Amino acid sequence: MSASEGITGADVVIVGTGHAGAQAAIALRQHGFAGSILLVGRDRDLPYERPPLSKEYLTGTKSFERMLIRPPAFWAERQIAFLPGTNVGKVDPLAKQIGISGGRTLAYRTLIWAAGGDPRRLSCKGADLAGLHAMRDRADADRLLAELAGGARRVVVVGAGYIGLESAAVLVGAGCDVTVVEQQERVLPRVAGTDLARFYQAEHEAHGVRFRLGRTVDCIEGTDGRVTAVRLDGGEVLPCDLAVVGIGIVPAIGPLIAAGAAGANGVDVDELCRTSLPDIYAIGDCAAHANRYAGNAVIRLESVANAHEMANTAARDICGDPQPHDAVPWFWSNQYDLKLQTVGLAFDPDATVLRGDPASRSFSVIYLQAGQVVALDCVNATRDYAQGRKLVEAQAVIAPELLMDTDVPLKAML
Repeated sequence: MSASEGITGADVVIVGTGHAGAQAAIALRQHGFAGSILLVGRDRDLPYERPPLSKEYLTGTKSFERMLIRPPAFWAERQIAFLPGTNVGKVDPLAKQIGISGGRTLAYRTLIWAAGGDPRRLSCKGADLAGLHAMRDRADADRLLAELAGGARRVVVVGAGYIGLESAAVLVGAGCDVTVVEQQERVLPRVAGTDLARFYQAEHEAHGVRFRLGRTVDCIEGTDGRVTAVRLDGGEVLPCDLAVVGIGIVPAIGPLIAAGAAGANGVDVDELCRTSLPDIYAIGDCAAHANRYAGNAVIRLESVANAHEMANTAARDICGDPQPHDAVPWFWSNQYDLKLQTVGLAFDPDATVLRGDPASRSFSVIYLQAGQVVALDCVNATRDYAQGRKLVEAQAVIAPELLMDTDVPLKAML
């Protein structure tokens, strides 16, 4: 890893060392970029995979070294420099400089903003107590592991999205007493339909996880500066040794917006991932783009797949080979022995088709909009996922009774 106080800038400066930033640097070299590349990030580690933090890393089945996106020698061999442990506080698009920790500035010819987001925090009384954990980087996971090693066993998880449920699965598997609190009336409220939500709630309950749905956190109670309980609306008190808060992220775009970039929930980019500021791209979790799989609505996608696709798009454009970003969205989640694979976006489906029997623990939920296949959730059904992807890409219109027939492969319906 190259990290020097003498670095004053680079031809391409990439802010953020997560999946998006790392892939942007990799793709630039793959597409023949010969100029200097500098990765600047708050993390002190080389780029590493983030999804295992709430799964294999917590269980100890995957070491940090195995989570590295590339080995250390890779970056040195390709002359990709790093400034770790560095905050970016200002962007000056006229001078083509960024302001970083210690009052220094870095010059750039092209800037790629891949800063991701910060965990959304609770805003109630007691939200600053020790023992409240996010799950965004290695330091977050290490702090949680240290508390578990110290004997913490009663856990409240706030948020029943992917991060919350993955954390709950790992923690209950480690012998913890786990309660999940979700303000909506079901689990996975923003990312899955009711059929899948009911299935996953039942699976978690079978493993001993308890749920408080349709409830909000009134305050965090504590003693000597440390959490001892979560109090819900209505007065119920959930005693705990620690709490995990997984309620989404806030896009890290402050310096770009202050510099005049267009955006609100994320910084706006065009089909080539260019912001409204000259020679500045934005990619990954913090970038808002018009997506045809969402009816051309402007959205942010928080996924490794999207980070990689946008990184490749920006790199190609910088290298003079513009190819608009138009990849079908896909996601995954591992909980217990269940592998969930999702393809497409189902923001407002008008029909759903259940393909297979949830009791078999291998099935798919197919989402339709005006008869068109817009998304699939596939549980332990990799074949459906792979073949269903083609249906989503083709915007295929298939009769529900045919989709339901497991004797007919999805690929035969295209």
